[in-house]
Amino acid sequence: MRIGIAGLGRMGSALADRLREVGHSLVVWNRTPEKAVPIVDAGAALARSPAELAEQSETIITCLTDAAAIEAVYAGKDGLLAADIQGRLFIETSTVRPETQRGLAERVRAKNGVFIECAVSGTTGPARQGRLIGLAGGEADDIDRARPILEQFCRRIEHAGPVGAGASLKLAVNLPLVVYYQALGEAYALCRHLGLDPERLIDLFADTSGGANILKARGSIIAATLRTGDPPPVTFDIDSVRKDLQTMIAEGKALGFPLPVTERALEIYDEASRSTWGDRDATSMPAFWSGRKRG
Repeated sequence: MRIGIAGLGRMGSALADRLREVGHSLVVWNRTPEKAVPIVDAGAALARSPAELAEQSETIITCLTDAAAIEAVYAGKDGLLAADIQGRLFIETSTVRPETQRGLAERVRAKNGVFIECAVSGTTGPARQGRLIGLAGGEADDIDRARPILEQFCRRIEHAGPVGAGASLKLAVNLPLVVYYQALGEAYALCRHLGLDPERLIDLFADTSGGANILKARGSIIAATLRTGDPPPVTFDIDSVRKDLQTMIAEGKALGFPLPVTERALEIYDEASRSTWGDRDATSMPAFWSGRKRG
């Protein structure tokens, strides 16, 4: 199948690598064209605009930073909606509020396109291995149409309901994870003075009732950062977490629920960003908190 991918950040590039590997023909576009160079060198075609990408693709996957980026790529000059999209399938994977996905679905369907959302849980490594979890929203027939593609980068596809449901689940799934990074930093601060090896402590935390799944996958990386202070490889940076936390808080307010733990976590991530840690991986947060100036 000829698949278009708009948005070649870390996740978009990983999805492109995976879909190319399993045999799809790709057309790609990115606001900064230099990010497309590795994928184009590997055989993908480069579109000059989102509209051109849509015209050259049977299915279009978008993986964008936020609602403003979605608006620009879909509705901007030479955006995706400027093309004839009749019958084309759109798979939108960005982490945004449900209302953003619902509004976008209406505009795509008004031009006789087919739209589903499928936010993904996981990082770039699982994306390249086809091991993400897909949190999907859309009509059942449209999800079924998209499923053969989704199954090539997701090990599990959770169809939560109509468009918007996937976005709700993605915010819910991400919230405990990013709050846990801060909680882990606070836990480490309580026992750092014991002088125990961080690998030993992380292994202990993972083996207790308070351990999170993330420690199984990235515990060794967190421990190494605690021990050496060296930044880990970036898959999900602190500034991206801040954007997600802001989105969670806004959605909570829209639903009538305050999120006090999330609000406090955002304050600390903001502090890390002001301390020049914004481009570091979120797994750095335990090292940031336990190593910050006391008092």
